[in-house]
Formats: sequence, C-alpha cells, structure tokens
Amino acid sequence: MALAISLARRNAANALRRYSLSSSTSFISSRGFAADSYDENDVVVIGGGPGGYVAAIKAAQLGLKTTCIEKRGALGGTCLNVGCIPSKALLHSSHMYHEAKHKFANHGVKCESVEVDLAAMMAQKDKAVYNLTKGVETLFKKNKVNYVKGAGKFLSPTEISVDSIEGENTIVKGKNIIIATGSDVKGLPGVTIDEKRIVSSTGALSLTEIPKKLIVIGAGYIGLEMGSVWARLGTEVTVVEFAPQIVPTMDGEIRRQFQRVLEKQKMKFMLKTKVVSVDTSTDVVKLTLEPSAGGEQSILEADVVLVSAGRTPYTSGLGLDKIGVEMDKIGRIPVDRRFSTNVKGVYAIGDVIPGPMLAHRAEDDGIACAEFISGKEGHVDYDKVPGVVYTHPEVASVGKTEEQVKESGVAYRVGKFPMVGNSRAKSIDDAEGLVKVIAEKETDKILGVHIMSSNAGELIHEAALALTYDASSEDIARTCHAHPTLSEALKEAAMATYDKPINI
Repeated sequence: MALAISLARRNAANALRRYSLSSSTSFISSRGFAADSYDENDVVVIGGGPGGYVAAIKAAQLGLKTTCIEKRGALGGTCLNVGCIPSKALLHSSHMYHEAKHKFANHGVKCESVEVDLAAMMAQKDKAVYNLTKGVETLFKKNKVNYVKGAGKFLSPTEISVDSIEGENTIVKGKNIIIATGSDVKGLPGVTIDEKRIVSSTGALSLTEIPKKLIVIGAGYIGLEMGSVWARLGTEVTVVEFAPQIVPTMDGEIRRQFQRVLEKQKMKFMLKTKVVSVDTSTDVVKLTLEPSAGGEQSILEADVVLVSAGRTPYTSGLGLDKIGVEMDKIGRIPVDRRFSTNVKGVYAIGDVIPGPMLAHRAEDDGIACAEFISGKEGHVDYDKVPGVVYTHPEVASVGKTEEQVKESGVAYRVGKFPMVGNSRAKSIDDAEGLVKVIAEKETDKILGVHIMSSNAGELIHEAALALTYDASSEDIARTCHAHPTLSEALKEAAMATYDKPINI
C-alpha cells in the first residue's frame, strides 16, 4: 500500500513537471538545449570558452545539473573562434607556403610556381573553427549540459538574467555560479580599432588581402605569431615595442636568440619605442613614434596596423558590483585556492582572475573549480604551466627563467644543447634553436626548461611532467629516448646539466 502511494505521488510530480516545462517561459536555444527559469541548477557557468565549457562538462560528469551561458552563439570562446585555433591554422598554412617557396627544392621537390590563394587559406581556417565549435556542442549534449545562447548578468548571487541572441530574456538560477568570461583586446589610448586598417588579432585573422606593410604594436606572443603569418606571405613586418626586449616573460638567453631568428626571417624590430599618435586620413596609416624615454619623433607608414598590446579581463557588464564581487584596479577578480570570490557560491576562473592568460590554464582551472564545488579536491600549479610561441621555430618554456632563479638566490647549474647537434633536426634540415635546462645545484632538481626548435610546443610536456614530479636533470638524462627524435635534444641538455652531453 505504501509503495503504491509513493508511486502515485511520483507519477503526479512527473506529470506536473512535464506540464510546467511545456507551459512555462523557459528559454530554449536554437540548438535545442533547455534551461528552465524555474528549475535551479547545481552549477551555472557564464562563458563558454576553454575554461567555461570545460568547467561545465566536468561539473556535469560529476553529477551536477549544469547550465552554460555563452553570448557569442558559438562555443569555444576567443581561443577557438578568434584566437588560438584560427591563428594556428594560418600559422601552419603560411608555413607550408614558405616551405614550398624556399625549402622544397632543397629536398628535391620542384614546383613550377607557388602562389597564395588567401581566400582558400581563410576558408580552411574557418572550416577548422566551425567543426571544433560544433564539436563542443556535441560534447555538451553527450554530457547533458544545458546550453543557453545569450549574454548573462547577475541579478543576485544565485540568479542570472540572460538576454538571448533571439531577443528574449530568461532567468537562470544556480546554487553555484562560475564566472568564466575570459578576456578582451587591450586597447591603446588614441588608437581606434576598426578591424580593417587598425586591427586587433581578430581582424588580423580575417584580412582579405595580403598587406604590403604591416606594423605590429606589441612584441608579445600574439603579435609575433600574427606578424609571422603575414611575413611568410610576403608582407614587410615591423614590430614596435615599448619595452627594451621582446616577450619580456621569456628567458633572456632564449629571447635574444629568438629575436635574431625572427630578424633573419626579415621581421624588423623597433624596441624602446612608443606610439604617440595614429593618422588614418590618407590611403596609408601613419604612426608617429618616439623613444620610450622621450626624444625625437619619427613617422612610420603601413597598410595595416595590428594592435597587440595585451589583453584585459572581461568583467564589465556582468553586474558584479550589484552582488558585491570584489575586483582589483584592472578588473581581475581575486579568488582563494578553491576559486571562490568574496561572495558565497560565486566562483571565477581563467583570464578574469590573476595568473597567466592561457587557454590551457583556464581549462585546468575549470576542472579544479568543478571538483571543488562537487566536494572533491582540485589543483592547478601556476608555476608549472607551459607557455608556447607558435612561430617557426617555436619557443616553449615551463618553470623559472634563469633570471628568476638568479634573483631567488638559489645556486643553480645550466645545461644547453643546440639543435644543430640533433640527428633528426639535421636530417630534416630544420636545426635552428636550442634546449636549455636549469637545475638546482645541490639537489639537481629541475627548476626550468626552455626550448626553441621545431615542435617545441610538443617537446615541452616531458619537461612539464618532470617539474610536476620534482625530477632531476639526471632523471631525464637516464631515461631512454627514441632515436632519431627531436626529444633527444632535451635528454642531451639534461646530460649537460648534471654531467656532459654526448653529441656536441
């Protein structure tokens, strides 16, 4: 009898729920993912970029009812849509063109003529982006993550008002809310980005013609990568940088060699130089420049100017002030080790919090944050997050630079191995660069690894794993590496750190 009553109650409740779902004002996106405004989620994620979509999937995998809100209408965030993925597609395509034009003959491959079909190159890039974006939507369906397409802002610590891309409004409720809205292009005073002649990285990924002259303002990762794309396609590229060196976070020795390599590729650099003004009144863009410390001004002309002066957290317009979420002076949200903000139940990850603005870091944040919310332990070690510049050769690093180790006062040893001594690099005629290992003198514990070579972004992860488990340089040196491989250069550099290398 009791069982019959229980089943009757459950059937009645289910019927009522079906009625509510069919008759309420719940928002249904164009892809068919539902988020009922009257049904509270365990987790709501604002932002569908690398941090946000990964956090949403992980939360759902942990058994939490999850909704992800994304205003772009396409998942993957800046990284997938207008950043990491399209830039790597163009870097690869432009590298293939450059190799065909300048290197194929050395390998016995002769081409009568090599031409750039920019439209086809852009189409290949767009296809990769589209397929990957749809792939994330498929993952949402697979893991039962509700997907709401629209811009969200806080009404309370547990309620998000969403203006959908269809022009509707709905309220999404959540016991825990994760802010994962990423970052935006950092502008320069007096410089208006129109994405035609004055472009951000977004515009630089979609130019319809190959410019004769390109000025890149900023010598960081993004500026050098995009400058490389267009330089390979025949553009005269000049990089203007306020600081006295390129990529200031990079190990000094690697940085200097890296700049020399880029200069051999005909990229020009104007360091310790600031932009005073920009004139777009004529057919060419005119930049007025002067030394960073002040001095005589000069004029530099180009067809296109790329503003690549960094990125800024995207936290405006979210209603954070309404619920009392604290932010620092540049708009970042301070969090504790569990990614909690000062407001209970509100979390933040990725580019909106202090730390390296990297997609893979945001992904790890998302997983760890979801684990904390579910009652598990999460962990991200920001001292061991690898960084990669995807030029050719690539430059990858993990751990501390030599300058940082020296400043810490720790006694250390350095081992280096040039790629010219690596059999695989020589056999494929791609031997530019070196591997550098820094280890504590007393214990031989690896403190940092820096690689400039072809595929450095793939090679760095052996070093990242070594740092994670506090390995010594001798540990890597005594690990058998397949021959011939580029990774042998890391083994040799490790041998040079604790003893002596063999092949140089």
